[in-house]
Amino acid sequence: MVSRRVVRRRRQVLAGGLLLVAAVSTAAAVSREDAAPAPQAPAAAPVPPSPSATAARSPATTAASAPDPVDADPDRAAGVLERRVPDAGTGRRVTVPGTSAAAPAAEGARVVQTRVQVEEGLPADHEAVAGTVMAALQDERGWAPDGWAFARTDDAEGSPAPDLTVVVAGPDLTDDLCAPLRTRGRLSCAVGDVAVLTWYRWVEGAEAYGEDRAGYRQYLVSHEVGHTLGHGHVGCPGEGEPAPVMLQQTKGLQGCAANPWPHP
Repeated sequence: MVSRRVVRRRRQVLAGGLLLVAAVSTAAAVSREDAAPAPQAPAAAPVPPSPSATAARSPATTAASAPDPVDADPDRAAGVLERRVPDAGTGRRVTVPGTSAAAPAAEGARVVQTRVQVEEGLPADHEAVAGTVMAALQDERGWAPDGWAFARTDDAEGSPAPDLTVVVAGPDLTDDLCAPLRTRGRLSCAVGDVAVLTWYRWVEGAEAYGEDRAGYRQYLVSHEVGHTLGHGHVGCPGEGEPAPVMLQQTKGLQGCAANPWPHP
């Protein structure tokens, strides 16, 4: 038989155990609440970039403010990659590829199929050179009023055969192509249906035109092609008058004013 002392002892032990379990449960509950993440403060709104910073990064703004290289450099627009005149390129004439119809002309105008060649090895943009030549020939102030219309052709299969060839050549090749005329590489010429334009003048122009090298190139094309159409040299008609395009303006104006066009 279990004594009363033993029973009392067991009751004390059981009561202590119950108190211990309650304490552990309370502590665990408190620990879980402490581990919960604290509320986060709301994130600050992003600060918009300043207008000046946006403009500095904007490609459109940069592009709009950059000058047009063609407008800024008429020499480069005419195919002059460097204002440098080597005595010679390779000596090989390269036909610039491309064809285009003649500009509108008077009824009955004769179409002249024009091929443009540039000596290989010159610091030249061939396509820009050809574009400059054709722009001069197709200008309404050019030879069109005399019944001529200029179309562009090349050497590709199926392209029309050329009636006229315009060659832009270095000084040495110019002298060879113009022989027996002695150009010393500084004068241009026409031989039959070939107009030979020296790179020296294409780059440097002439004193009569000063800094207007674009105007001089128009004259150069008009004058030498004029020879292929049957025109000879003429003199100045009077002091201060526009120089006839067939006046040798490269050598001087004889009192006339510089003029690049047959029909200004």
